[in-house]
Amino acid sequence: MKRIIIHWTAGGAVPNVHEKNCYHYLIDSLGKIYEGTFKPQANEHCLKGQYAAHTGGGNTGSIGVSLCGMQGFKNKNNIGIYPITKVQFEAAMQLCAKLCKEFNIQITKNTVLTHYEFGLTHPSTTSAGKIDIIYLPPYSWVEKESIGDFIRTKIRWYFQKLN
Repeated sequence: MKRIIIHWTAGGAVPNVHEKNCYHYLIDSLGKIYEGTFKPQANEHCLKGQYAAHTGGGNTGSIGVSLCGMQGFKNKNNIGIYPITKVQFEAAMQLCAKLCKEFNIQITKNTVLTHYEFGLTHPSTTSAGKIDIIYLPPYSWVEKESIGDFIRTKIRWYFQKLN
């Protein structure tokens, strides 16, 4: 595996069956981690119907981690229902640090990124224009353009605690 792409489900506070098919790991609003239907290794060669299709144009070699929630999100003033919680976010960052260690993934802009960032750097894919993750309710002061760096900093901090 060469990278981790981080998402929000745009759904409820806990994963449903469809979401489990789309992501390798999901974190509910209480910080509980769920495994998806497919193991990360299924995305090494993305055979039709046998992998987690979480990132249009970027599934091969990518681990999909998603925070459950943000249904109805429009903008920072209208975040919808089931906002991402602090405990959920921190659990996701810890999980990503463990995955980086397990799969020997360096924590860089190209290897640990949000779906939003992937879409920006791959404008010819169906990921272009995706908005996950452009807002973090528990860290509302972090601007959209800085969220990826904020996430990578958190993951590095948790990664250092693993060693």
